[in-house]
Amino acid sequence: METSELLKKVRKIEIKTKGLSKHIFSGEYHSAFKGRGMSFSEVRDYHYGDDVRNIDWNVTARTGDPHVKVFEEERELTVMLLIDISPSSFFGTQEQLKNELITEISAVLAFSAINNNDKVGVLLFSDKIEKYIPPKKGKQHILRIIRELINFEPEGTGTDIGLVLEYLNNLVKKRSICFLISDFLAQGYESPLRIAARRHDIVGIHIVDPREEELPNVGLVRAFDSETGNYEWIDTAIPAVRRKYNEWFTQNHQYFKTNFLRSGADMVSVRTNVPYVNTLLQFFKKRGR
Repeated sequence: METSELLKKVRKIEIKTKGLSKHIFSGEYHSAFKGRGMSFSEVRDYHYGDDVRNIDWNVTARTGDPHVKVFEEERELTVMLLIDISPSSFFGTQEQLKNELITEISAVLAFSAINNNDKVGVLLFSDKIEKYIPPKKGKQHILRIIRELINFEPEGTGTDIGLVLEYLNNLVKKRSICFLISDFLAQGYESPLRIAARRHDIVGIHIVDPREEELPNVGLVRAFDSETGNYEWIDTAIPAVRRKYNEWFTQNHQYFKTNFLRSGADMVSVRTNVPYVNTLLQFFKKRGR
């Protein structure tokens, strides 16, 4: 992509998403995430009404009197964006391709984070770790992230969610807010997800295109698998073919929901045929409550 065209696209996304994050999402983001990062402050005597889960049993045993740990909200959090840029994200049958929607959502989250004085880092992945951008603050850093999302060409041809979660677990030691943005058309990540959810605040953002849920009856079509590079003729008029396709999507979607629930991680589905603003806003409000 030529530099002038790239800058126009970056500027267009900046104008749209920066405005959304400033005027719509800023307060909701703060309510949903700002109180989640807590650091140890001190130990004091237990008072009636204190949460018994905060009792410091070591100090209590040593002194003979109950003591509790006092925590304070961290003034600065780290937000990690784990972004799926595998070939399957370059698909769409609505107004936007999935990767275009992913770029906008990532920009909204990034601008919301820096508005709240948080740092933002990025892991781009396919079936390999494509690029790591260390956490930083500032508008120029966010614009760099947007440029990478628009212009980056992945080397990998598949999707390995377990790989990026393992990489996160080894890379980021301090508890962070981690948004995993993907179409989740893969499985085999339950173990690294469980470990990551214990260490970090994980939110899975599931990007869904309606044509991935249900194959339309349009007769014989030549389909291209973006992750294998293979072409194949498919007769969509055959009910068994459409049913098998739907079962494939349903299995992946159910796997996503089941394992995020089991791990205690949050999740939200964003559809390419529904404005993402209301979906994310409702999710933030729900977390805030």
